[in-house]
Amino acid sequence: MNWYLKVIKQYANFSGRARRTEYWMFTLINTLISIGLMLITQFVDQRLSVLNVIYSLALLIPALAVIVRRLHDVNKSGWMYLLMLLPIIGWIWILVLLFTEGTRGENKYGVDPKAETETI
Repeated sequence: MNWYLKVIKQYANFSGRARRTEYWMFTLINTLISIGLMLITQFVDQRLSVLNVIYSLALLIPALAVIVRRLHDVNKSGWMYLLMLLPIIGWIWILVLLFTEGTRGENKYGVDPKAETETI
């Protein structure tokens, strides 16, 4: 849950780097919350679907920011995310980048987030 809250606290921070753990834990918790909201909508009241829409819109910017920071961790520009516009090949390439271990040490986007947590 701490990883999820860390992304929320860095709401629109598109600079720096994000570890794989930060990105994937945020994605997991975000997905679980969305599924929970969909289930509530399905079984309680269809009019509650507005909650899912509000939640999705509220987390659009933090989700984009953490993806950009994750791409920075593998020493790629955040603009690489536009590869998602390419059907299949773009999606696969972005997934590969999201699963790739980040650059060790400092790169042009900042210091290694793993090194920061190891020294604390």
